[in-house]
Amino acid sequence: MNYLAGNEKLFRQNGIDLPAELLQAAQDLQQQAKTAIFFGDTTTALAVFAVSDPIKPTAAEGIKALQAIGIEVYMLTGDNQQTAAAVAGQVNITNYKAEMLPNEKAEFVKALQQQGKTIAMVGDGINDAQALALADVSIAMGQGTDVAMDVAGITLMRSDLNQVAAAITLSRATVRTIRQNLFWAFFYNVICIPVAAGLLFPFTGFLLNPMIAGAAMALSSVSVVGNSLRLKSVKI
Repeated sequence: MNYLAGNEKLFRQNGIDLPAELLQAAQDLQQQAKTAIFFGDTTTALAVFAVSDPIKPTAAEGIKALQAIGIEVYMLTGDNQQTAAAVAGQVNITNYKAEMLPNEKAEFVKALQQQGKTIAMVGDGINDAQALALADVSIAMGQGTDVAMDVAGITLMRSDLNQVAAAITLSRATVRTIRQNLFWAFFYNVICIPVAAGLLFPFTGFLLNPMIAGAAMALSSVSVVGNSLRLKSVKI
């Protein structure tokens, strides 16, 4: 006698009967954010049980933090529609896709990119690797699979969604600081180097003392370093 274990789709594809009481039990489990697994022989399902990956205590807080900094959050999962809806409701996600295969996650990421969106993908499993590779920014959890961490550009040491929001906030502040430093360095050099080279001498007789020029150059470097140190005050 052969036996099967799998989801409802597997049993229906193989023409195996699913008793009404087992289907109802599966729906009750799925509404509790659990994944229902059927067990049966080649003719009928005999039992149903559930497995679940408990939602981390910081998940809802992390989603809220991402939304607060203007990030549009999508949840892509291989779980069924009911389980996905239950999880999304608990963490306050309105955009979610259920029953997705690894290649479908990658196609969804590609579709969003074609809409002109910049995509940051967060994942921790083998089934996330393909989507992570396609994303503009790929983030893996430190407790995830080796494949996910190898593909991702960023690996968080803690599996905490709050750290994703913190990483994005810090990266935005870093890019802003780099742009400020480049602007002021360029502005300073455009003004001061010609003066130090004697640009004003034919018109005003003014020559910049080399010691003052050296001090001004040092001050420019100090200002850039000082501006960069402001990153330590960024709240993440």
